[in-house]
Amino acid sequence: MTQPSATLAAILRAIPRRYRSTARPAPGAVAQPDPDSPIARLARAIEPLQAADASAQAPDGAVRHAFIDALAALIDEALRPDAGDPVFQGALQEYRHPVVREYLELRRQETADQRQLRTAINTVAHPAKPPRLAPGAGRESLARLHAEVSSGSWQQAAQTAQALLNLPQVHTDADLASALRALLDAPALARLQRLDALASDPRVRQYEAIREKQGPRSGSEEANAQGLLARQRGVAVEILAARALEALARHLDQASPSESRHGDASPGYRVVTSLRVPSALAANADRAKTEWDAVLLRRANDNASETPLWDVCLLIEAKASVDAATTDLPRLLRGLRLLAQAEPDASYSCATQQGQVRLRGASLRALPQEMENLADAVLYCCDAPDETWTPALNAASRMQLLSAPPSLAYAALLAAGEPADARMLEPLWQDLRQNPRWQAMLNLGATRRLARELMVHPDDLLASINA
Repeated sequence: MTQPSATLAAILRAIPRRYRSTARPAPGAVAQPDPDSPIARLARAIEPLQAADASAQAPDGAVRHAFIDALAALIDEALRPDAGDPVFQGALQEYRHPVVREYLELRRQETADQRQLRTAINTVAHPAKPPRLAPGAGRESLARLHAEVSSGSWQQAAQTAQALLNLPQVHTDADLASALRALLDAPALARLQRLDALASDPRVRQYEAIREKQGPRSGSEEANAQGLLARQRGVAVEILAARALEALARHLDQASPSESRHGDASPGYRVVTSLRVPSALAANADRAKTEWDAVLLRRANDNASETPLWDVCLLIEAKASVDAATTDLPRLLRGLRLLAQAEPDASYSCATQQGQVRLRGASLRALPQEMENLADAVLYCCDAPDETWTPALNAASRMQLLSAPPSLAYAALLAAGEPADARMLEPLWQDLRQNPRWQAMLNLGATRRLARELMVHPDDLLASINA
């Protein structure tokens, strides 16, 4: 990224930040929860951990006790049969019962196992293929076997395959006999039969009843419909962000004609969408952002006969909510570090929805890495209502605490009706202070504040341009 023009810098500074944490709450904004609720108490207990990191002083015992008491209350609340947390209750079922863990492991393999067996049977018994057996009971059984495998009736399929192997006419077809033996010996068939048997276990049925309360399963029609709506919502925000950025590009060309240094008549600024990080850099992605929603570019070479070379001026990510940006921010920072690995004297071809563009390595390398400088080159764009309050612990952090081994061990005793001492949760407090895996949760407040600082409404961006 080259030094931004004075006009661009002024516009970025002038954009109202309606999502900023210090902004006045909007009319009708979501109310804060009861300050005495377990989640609010837990959030207050965790806050001093961040201060302790800054001052190198451990929180006192009162904070530790407050954390343990609040977490115990949160677990008790999540276990309520009528108004509890079905996600946590499902995780607890998995923790308590080996049969549920076995069932879930088989479920994770189910699709691949089904595909393997159906492919194998289709080679010898697909209705569209010429019949392998003469008319009669054998041909009917082979057709029934194909139907049973197709419908997932694994116990019946095993019985039908064994009955077919007992027919003398099958042994005259070596390929068919071999396929039937392979089906019966396949570990995939044994796993699918075991899965069918486990489905009737009372503990598995209880788990499935809890699972039904969690919403549609991944891959179901309802889940796919919800995913489509979410994607449509995301695309709508991306379109708004791109339109605002295109207006900014036109304004910069009109306001700073001297920056169009190239010899042809094309604009000095342009906007591209869905810019993909070049493969030479993306090979080391490691959970970094490798595609950017909208990017403002400035022409870097002035020879009209040359392929245009561009510098990055501004990166925009479109998000449907503040929490979506908060979750995305660590990945965005890793994405900036990924781009900064570019060689300064090289140029990189990047795919976009508008075709290939070549970016200067020096421009990518100069993108800001420090949080305090991000606003010079990065914006989140959002059109959600400007409600300024969000939970101190988001859903992911809450579930991370509930799913920790001490929490599950404590909850298992409660669920079994046995005495449970909240002091069982103390190792989690110690782990919270020492284990890096909790860092994202401890940094949630700071991450959310930064995401809000970077977030603008597309209408506000347009208004700043017009002003």
